[in-house]
Amino acid sequence: MRYKIKEAKQRIWVYTLMGICLYSWLLTSCERSRTEYVTTIVQTAADGLDLQAVTDLATRSKSAEDFEKKLNSPGNSVNNLDLNEDDVVDFIKVTEVHDKAARGFSLTTEVAEGDEQELCTIQFEEENGQASVNTQGNQSLYGNNHHYHYTSSLSNIILWSYLWNSHSPYSSRWGWNNYPGEYQRAKPRSYQQYNAAHKGKPYRTAVKKTSVSRAKQPMKSPNLNKTATKIKAPLKNPTRTQRAFQSRNPSKTLSRGGFGGAKSNKVGSSRGFGTQGSQGSRSSSSRFGGWGSSRSGSAFGGGK
Repeated sequence: MRYKIKEAKQRIWVYTLMGICLYSWLLTSCERSRTEYVTTIVQTAADGLDLQAVTDLATRSKSAEDFEKKLNSPGNSVNNLDLNEDDVVDFIKVTEVHDKAARGFSLTTEVAEGDEQELCTIQFEEENGQASVNTQGNQSLYGNNHHYHYTSSLSNIILWSYLWNSHSPYSSRWGWNNYPGEYQRAKPRSYQQYNAAHKGKPYRTAVKKTSVSRAKQPMKSPNLNKTATKIKAPLKNPTRTQRAFQSRNPSKTLSRGGFGGAKSNKVGSSRGFGTQGSQGSRSSSSRFGGWGSSRSGSAFGGGK
């Protein structure tokens, strides 16, 4: 009898140990699944402005002003930017640059009054009788060495003659709370809708990503040092000032409860977004929604 009691106790101990191991394995599996889910929904500010699409749109514009109108028109699928997360698409300003043998544009947006951020530069050069177009994303938004290069015949670049004809370089006269009469505020589209709008487009293969600029003589942007301090959207390489602001003003797109809690912070930081806490992640329950009805009948669509 004594032997049977001892054997029973041993079995109970073995089963208990097996139960603990199984419980630990289930917890680990859940955490792993949770992390993988959050990884698939992480977004950054740069996800609202596809530079391949921006480059393509620039080559199909008639002038700098026309380019600006297209970037902010209700029918475009390029601009879905919302840096200060006020649920309104940012108005993108275009500054034309004339620099030696190069011509190009600098794109900026105002996050608040007097707080302006350069987004990217687009440079046009002639190389071996062809047009060479080089786009560089601002490192705060896109990270270091984020370039795109496109070559084509000069005749395919609609604004080529405009760029080299004699004229005063265009500089946007619009700004914070000062927009064209046709302008209306608009909500950003969902991350999925935005990506779907660019899937399979010809510029996906024509405009090639590179780690270095292909420009022979990189132009100097007049907006090079314009770095906004009040950006809430997660950045890939924020400055110290931007990081400090974001730590005090967390991104409102952090999901509360479910798959988006504290675990998503680790995912964000591990992907090199450069932000602390909630700044490194976004969830499927983000601010993005469908287009607002205010966009209809407007020549300008969104911005601040």
